[in-house]
Amino acid sequence: MADALSVVPAAVLRNLADKLYEKRKNAALEVEGIVKQLAANGEHDKITAVINLLTTEFTYSPQANHRKGGLIGLAAATVGLTTDAAQHLEEIVPPVLNSFSDQDSRVRYYACEALYNIAKVVRGDFIIFFNQIFDVLCKLSADSDANVQSAAHLLDRLVKDIVTESDQFSIEEFIPLLRERMNVLNPYVRQFLVGWITVLDSVPDIDMLGFLPDFLDGLFNMLSDSSHEIRQQADSALSEFLQEIKNSPSVDYGRMAEILVQRAGSSDEFTRLTAITWINEFVKLGGDQLVPYYADILGAILPCISDKEEKIRVVACETNEELRAIKADPTEAFDVGAILSIARRQLSSEWEATRIEALHWISTLLNRHRTEVLAFLNDIFDTLLKALSDPSDEVVLVVLDVHACIAKDPQHFRHLVVFLVHTFRLDNSLLEKRGALIIRRLCVLLNAERVYRELSTILEGESDSDFASIMVQALNLILLTSSELSEIRYLLKQSLVNPAGKDLYIALYASWCHSPMAIISLCFIAQTYQHASAVIQSLVEEDINPKFLVQLDKLIHLLETPIFAYLRLQLLEPGRYIWLFKALYGLLMLLPQQSAAFKILKTRLKAVPSYSFNGMQSKRMPSGDSYQFLHHMSNGSQIIEDDDLTKDGGSSHNGINFDARLQQFQQMQHLHRMHFKAQTKSLNNSTPLPKEAQREEEPSRTQSIDLNVLPHRSSKRGPGQLKL
Repeated sequence: MADALSVVPAAVLRNLADKLYEKRKNAALEVEGIVKQLAANGEHDKITAVINLLTTEFTYSPQANHRKGGLIGLAAATVGLTTDAAQHLEEIVPPVLNSFSDQDSRVRYYACEALYNIAKVVRGDFIIFFNQIFDVLCKLSADSDANVQSAAHLLDRLVKDIVTESDQFSIEEFIPLLRERMNVLNPYVRQFLVGWITVLDSVPDIDMLGFLPDFLDGLFNMLSDSSHEIRQQADSALSEFLQEIKNSPSVDYGRMAEILVQRAGSSDEFTRLTAITWINEFVKLGGDQLVPYYADILGAILPCISDKEEKIRVVACETNEELRAIKADPTEAFDVGAILSIARRQLSSEWEATRIEALHWISTLLNRHRTEVLAFLNDIFDTLLKALSDPSDEVVLVVLDVHACIAKDPQHFRHLVVFLVHTFRLDNSLLEKRGALIIRRLCVLLNAERVYRELSTILEGESDSDFASIMVQALNLILLTSSELSEIRYLLKQSLVNPAGKDLYIALYASWCHSPMAIISLCFIAQTYQHASAVIQSLVEEDINPKFLVQLDKLIHLLETPIFAYLRLQLLEPGRYIWLFKALYGLLMLLPQQSAAFKILKTRLKAVPSYSFNGMQSKRMPSGDSYQFLHHMSNGSQIIEDDDLTKDGGSSHNGINFDARLQQFQQMQHLHRMHFKAQTKSLNNSTPLPKEAQREEEPSRTQSIDLNVLPHRSSKRGPGQLKL
């Protein structure tokens, strides 16, 4: 201290602490001259003493004017040192940096000015303090005083110039500082940080791209800033980095992919678009490097496929196709289970397009990695079954494609059909709304005969007789009306002459017994008209209930469709098809006379031309067989209905034992009647309804059996719906 006082006159020290800027400035110029002289003489000990004096007595003084004078004095001393300043920086810079946190804004301003002048003198030697300087500049960029901000900006530009021309700058030491501040929300700090990222990225010798994962998330965070300028700066920086990635032979895609996946789910539209654009480029460029991140990337893409913004949807769809085109192997870290988990989760998305693409991914994995997918079948099967109730028909069709792909194996086929029946049992509305769509599609994908045989086998042993009846009625209606099942109908028509047709007829018969009308329809298709007549004759009072009459109404209307054109043409030969007439008249006798169905069938039967009876003679066979009629036509030819039934004693034909079939039908109907009586008894034993409620229910029951209203015509239903 004594050495400094002997070197610096007291008047200079007094003026250095003066409240007037001019006096402080003049005093600083004198300090500059003194230090310059000492440096020329090599008296560095005295220079150190002067610096210590300025630091302890001025920059750390409780008086603001002293602190201002000390800062300008240190800057002046540095200027006086010129080339020798580097060896005294450890003494000069710390007190200046300390002044940046001063409560007095003017002191902070002079600290910026002092450091600016010091940096101009020492240039590259200044780098050793870069981290501390960056820290204070980051804080001053958001200073409450506009003058301090302005001074900090000038200092910032100078420091950037020094860094870009220095070979001592350490990017490794700088990145942690940058990463620590990237999530700051202050707009001034954000501008400051983006400015530094852009400047450093422009320096050829600094590899900012290699450290991009450290601050990429922060840049994306700035894309949703309220300031348009900050969003623009962040977007510009990201665009530049993306271009560098395209041109770089080596990029760490993995770490950045994790960030992009999170940002693709941002609530900000611009952030989502930028993130999905980056993911798109990564999928194109990264290829195999992204295999471990496939599931995460897919989880980001699928929701964006249904984004409200068209640009995002377009990029997401393109990315999805690019990702699907990359064929990876499970032995190469390709996690089939993780992707299936993502796809399964997206099946519950509120957006149809996303659900469809999730199903396409499951289908793709089944085609490429069937064994691995089937290992996870228990994890996804229930979800796939629930998807059959999806409100979108298109989703249901794709779900069925997936199910069909799984069911290529016999054990999985059985599994599918069993679970499908189980689902229909639990949700009758699904059967009504989607039953036809589901069954028809499966018939196309998995062979109609195979599907119907399996369904029949399951329903034959169904314990819930009410459900079994409903299900059989639904299957029968699909069989009668769907173009996809035309081959089955053709095969059934040959039941009396073709072994394959006979086997199918017998296979369906067992479960069709759950519904009288289904059995009668099956007989009409198979042209076993005598058996149809026998079934009709076997019906008892309990069988002819409102449900039966509704089903009968539907059958009568179906008889007028092209599917039964062959049957109507057979009415031209009543002598040959007498059992057909008897069966139809039997149905006519069961219908209420005032119903529309009665009038339709009666009109049809009356339309049979009278000339077809001319010259016709019929007689019973000498054998007395009740099943066979021999008819002699006018031309002398012999035509027998249902072909030659004399084999097997007249009770069977082509291996079909009709007596046994009729007994089977009657036993099943007996079980249904017992079940109905048990239900009725249980209902009667329960608490009775109030009289008012009973009176309210009566009209609805009466209305339900009014056959003048055609339920299948008056109700509106969409594609794939059944009216049971």
